[in-house]
Amino acid sequence: MATSSSLKKRKAITHDVPEASDVDSDIEFGDGLLEGILSQSEDDSEDSEQDEESEAEEDEEDLDELSGLDSDEIPSDDGGLEEDGDGGMVKNNRAKVVSTDSAIGQIPLIEDDDDKPNYTVVEDANGGERYVYDEIDPVYDSDDSDVAAAMNTIGNIPLSFYDSYPHIGYDINGKKIMRPAAGEALDALLDSIEVPKGWTGLTDPATGKPRNLSQEELEILRRIQKNELTEDGYDPYPDMVEYFTGIEEKMPLSSAPEPKRRFLPSKHEAKRIMKIVRAIREGRILPYRPPEERQEEEDEEVHYDIWQDEQPRPEHVMNIPAPKAAPPGYDLSYNPPPEYLPSKAEKQAWESADPEDREKEYLPTGYDSLRKVPAYDKIINERFERSLDLYLAPRVRKNRLNIDPASLLPKLPKPEELKPFPTVSQTLFKGHEGRVRSLAIDPSGNWLASGGDDGTVRVWELHTGRQIWKAKIGDEEAVNVVRWRPVKDEVILSAAAGEEIFLIVPPPIANPEEEIRSRELLDTGFGYAKNETQNLTANGARKDPAGKWIRPGARLEDEGVLIKITVRSTVKTISWHKRGDFFSTVSPTGQRSAVAIHTLSKHLTQIPFRKLLGAPQTAQFHPSRPLFFVATQRTIRSYDLQKQELVKIIQPGARWISSFDIHSGGDNLIVGSYDRRLLWHDLDLSTRPYKTMRFHQKAIRAVKYHKGGFPLFADASDDGTLQIFHGKVVSDMMENATIVPVKVLKGHKVRSALGVMDIDWHPREPWVASAGADGTCRLWM
Repeated sequence: MATSSSLKKRKAITHDVPEASDVDSDIEFGDGLLEGILSQSEDDSEDSEQDEESEAEEDEEDLDELSGLDSDEIPSDDGGLEEDGDGGMVKNNRAKVVSTDSAIGQIPLIEDDDDKPNYTVVEDANGGERYVYDEIDPVYDSDDSDVAAAMNTIGNIPLSFYDSYPHIGYDINGKKIMRPAAGEALDALLDSIEVPKGWTGLTDPATGKPRNLSQEELEILRRIQKNELTEDGYDPYPDMVEYFTGIEEKMPLSSAPEPKRRFLPSKHEAKRIMKIVRAIREGRILPYRPPEERQEEEDEEVHYDIWQDEQPRPEHVMNIPAPKAAPPGYDLSYNPPPEYLPSKAEKQAWESADPEDREKEYLPTGYDSLRKVPAYDKIINERFERSLDLYLAPRVRKNRLNIDPASLLPKLPKPEELKPFPTVSQTLFKGHEGRVRSLAIDPSGNWLASGGDDGTVRVWELHTGRQIWKAKIGDEEAVNVVRWRPVKDEVILSAAAGEEIFLIVPPPIANPEEEIRSRELLDTGFGYAKNETQNLTANGARKDPAGKWIRPGARLEDEGVLIKITVRSTVKTISWHKRGDFFSTVSPTGQRSAVAIHTLSKHLTQIPFRKLLGAPQTAQFHPSRPLFFVATQRTIRSYDLQKQELVKIIQPGARWISSFDIHSGGDNLIVGSYDRRLLWHDLDLSTRPYKTMRFHQKAIRAVKYHKGGFPLFADASDDGTLQIFHGKVVSDMMENATIVPVKVLKGHKVRSALGVMDIDWHPREPWVASAGADGTCRLWM
């Protein structure tokens, strides 16, 4: 039986109709209904509320810092997006909801005040129904005699403002609170003479009545005046609790006898230790040394001192005495020949060199006679150092370390060893008027689609650069993004201009069979759209859908543009699911409807979020798992579409995320930002970036992995360059990814502080295509 509170709520009216059969991809997305399923859970929103408030403050600072980018491509954050009250995970099970009147008619009526509605239906001036709710009556359900008086709701307004009025304020229902009657002058004189008990002479500002003290408050004041304790039974001087005592206890706490292991050493352990000690003494156990040190020791020549313990022996043929020290040379003489004396340059070089680098510890000097030879000049220093050695401790000479700075850098493979990767510009695509905002290479690798500021979508032959198809889909809006459907059986191109998304089958590139299959796939959803559930408001009006799927018109249909989808705000990014039945769009200025998921087979547009903390920038599907990634300005959130819950919050640490891409393996992710950072994330390792790279002077517009088996990824920047990286990911969990920058591609010109706008890899070859603000596209091979 429904509760009385549920009968008082007014609910939307929907009509339940049978559904059409879904496609196989619904297994991955549950029942295929994504409306509102990815709203933030209540716990998550509470945990991240403080973080998002700080993010909002930092975002306002970042807008000032990033304003120097001078780009119309950076979406503006409107500050606070509207948020729902509950914000919990909502699962749409398409249940049939009935109105309040029909629900009441089906439930037996019980004569109870709680079951009655709290409103009355009256007729308004226009003849329609008008709901008049009862006055708010705060009930004080208590047997206490101290019932709360009427509360004055005037706030901080002084009561002196009401001196000229008969009332002193208003209660919660808006009724006047009348001023209490004032006595005559004689009554006032008697009240002043006969002071009542608890009289203070003060007036309560809330009620305007005299404020008196209770018996308990008077008792406390009396005790304070007499310097007595305010509470009975309180002992200000308690007895000291002696936690430690000096009395020696005669009996132990436990009478159990001490075990022998407390005072007898273990013989077994002593045997084990002595066995190890003998092995160390005999040299059978050696400390561990790296293989490099062992190899160096083996390569060194071993010299033995055969005269170490030599004893004096008589001269004999078989006895070889130890060699004697060489006699002093001419350079040690007090007056050596001139050829042994150093020149001025040699003397200066010897003095400037370090003591460890000098070949000789002395410098030959010539004197005319022996009496002119001075005393040893370093005798005082040596005596002092010797005294320090004897007094303090023997000192160890520290030799200077000659370390090559290059040896401190990580050892990376040479770029020549990591080929193939693109190095030169092979094909130039010209034809757009203005910037080329987006491009994409089809799954077959033969065609290149591009869109730009001139509102046209063009398809080029990839190898020759010849334009084979063109259609103008935006009259005044630029084409912000173009993406191919990632399935080879059908040829479908998606493009977005302003608030409109177009699904195109270019006639020149599709053979008749592919064109027929593509058109049938796009037309299938119209039959489902006719039987779609119509959401109605409380007044019975039809609720506007999140996206309208219609025909674009005869002119565009003749050119191959078959479907037009109109959403509520400008679309900036499109991302397809791997199976080709779902694709997502992101509108950074769309607030609640910023992220939308479209179902191709049903012509259905759904908004998975009731609220999203932060302004979304882009979104992508996971390549192998039912995960959905949404990037805001500072974080990337991962959602499980089957469990319909938040899985992980990735924190790149960038000020403003521009784009991101997921590795084909699914465990790594790269992020590009407008503050010139390229970040590599290992999703199994941490939510923080594994590697942060800064190679560009201006903002990074796009990042992309190669999905065809080559360990390559690239980024595009406003400085007009592309940076190619080698990024090797192995399945071994003990080995990290190897990231090596291999090539910088230059060719695009910078126009209005904008350089390379978008990039895309060839599906099979190590080729990359780029779109520039100079109105050209380039293929790098």
